[in-house]
Amino acid sequence: MTGVLPIALENATKAMPVLMGLDKEYVGVMHLHKDVTENVLEETVGKFIGKIVQVPPVKSAVARRPREREIKFFDILEFEEKDVLFKVGCEAGTYIRKLCDQIGRSLGSGAHMSELRRTRVGDFTEDQSHSLMKIKDAYEFWREGDEKLLREILIPVEFAIPNVKKVFVKDSAISSITNGSPVYPNGITRIQKDIERGETVAVYSLKEELVALGIAKMASEEILKRKKGVSIRTDRVFMERGIYPNNK
Repeated sequence: MTGVLPIALENATKAMPVLMGLDKEYVGVMHLHKDVTENVLEETVGKFIGKIVQVPPVKSAVARRPREREIKFFDILEFEEKDVLFKVGCEAGTYIRKLCDQIGRSLGSGAHMSELRRTRVGDFTEDQSHSLMKIKDAYEFWREGDEKLLREILIPVEFAIPNVKKVFVKDSAISSITNGSPVYPNGITRIQKDIERGETVAVYSLKEELVALGIAKMASEEILKRKKGVSIRTDRVFMERGIYPNNK
């Protein structure tokens, strides 16, 4: 498989659990083992839009037990003889090779995936991607003192997680948060709507610097109404300790 693969460096690796959970899009080729009509193919593919159940393949890094995944769309781009060029959008953790096999079994003809390219991960697209050769060249230039090309490739972690809902905190609360303390209602200045309990949220300074990722212990409405209790349990700290003094 080729295509888009977000890579985090240094402190930004703490954001990988969030990035790994992003929806994916792929373009691939599914080879059918027998001839079927285009109408039958489209009708069968339509059955796999929405929630499906998959058992991970034998060679996988997760337990082989049934799990539910969502197929957002499955578009047939070209259909020539037994080869089907398709584009699919899906929930993270969906096995496209397995999906092709499931479609083939439903057709009664059998099918397998012959090519696959990941074209999108969340908001990351192929247009924003860089080849391994360009990354290697940028690294070599950086070693020689020229960081221009590397700066064109790297992006701040704040721009990598636009899908995560935001909470902004006072400067006076940041020092304790960077030491692992939770976020309390009186330390919050503004919040994004529709935050739910148990959801991962991003804690930002008033300068829109990423302070930490945390787990919401209250919904947005509760945070706005309550004056006591833990609003967010701090999970992963990004800002260096001591940047914001307590008395600031």
